[in-house]
Amino acid sequence: MTSTSSEPDGFEAWLRGRVPERGLRSKGASVLEVLLTQPRRVSYSSAAETAELAGVNVATVSRTAQALGFSGWSDLQQELRARYLSSLSAPEVAAAQQTEGELGGASLRRDLDSLALLNRRFDEQLIRTIAEAIARARRVVIVANGSYYSVGSALGHNVQLAGYEATVVHDDAELANALSRTEPGDVLIAISFWRLYQSTVTAAEEAHARGARVFALTDAASPALTAASEEVVLIPAEGVAFFPSLAPGLAVAQAIAAQLSAVDPERTRRSIEAAETQWSRFRLLHRRPRLG
Repeated sequence: MTSTSSEPDGFEAWLRGRVPERGLRSKGASVLEVLLTQPRRVSYSSAAETAELAGVNVATVSRTAQALGFSGWSDLQQELRARYLSSLSAPEVAAAQQTEGELGGASLRRDLDSLALLNRRFDEQLIRTIAEAIARARRVVIVANGSYYSVGSALGHNVQLAGYEATVVHDDAELANALSRTEPGDVLIAISFWRLYQSTVTAAEEAHARGARVFALTDAASPALTAASEEVVLIPAEGVAFFPSLAPGLAVAQAIAAQLSAVDPERTRRSIEAAETQWSRFRLLHRRPRLG
């Protein structure tokens, strides 16, 4: 590991912070030690391989994962890898993954695997909570930077189409101005993956301090982002080469928008009809529906 492992927001602090107060039994402690000392290796190992490294059986690895607050090894491994990769630079990430074969196909397969994991983890109630918060909000601010802006932009576009006001912010000056107007009754959705943008974390902290409801979409929330957020949606975001995957984040954005459309179907219907009228007026679409 890098030196970040000893910092409050580092890998080691995160993992040790999940150990229950009663501690772990000796065999569980052996598994924990392997996780702490060989994070790269176990991030890409099976439960059986991890068990061999720790000198225990596979059942002990599964029980240790559950003791640390995960449903099993696969869920622990996913977040373990996200935390490990977040400690690396872009060149180090590419070297750590060591993807074989054509990267285009590897990228597609990685996205399919991540979507399958997302589906297994999917929490309908959590998505409903976010959608209902958006519907009740006085004002919705969506914060996303870099390539993650695509996730925020898609979410903001569809929130507006569903009949609700939302602003997508990726400029730091604009973000500071938006936060200066934040108050109770507002909602802030913070979207950031991999090493996290500091401005996004700061926005979440400021919005929380001002009484707004904060929700985070991320692959591995920092303690600061977790503390500021009412709910955190953990989304697999590992890609290939230098690039985090955006497909699972976009899928969650679409899920939130779809659920939002069911909160007040009549409001959404009116909004979509009004938008359709303007699309026709401005002749935006190459193919237009027939009238009458």
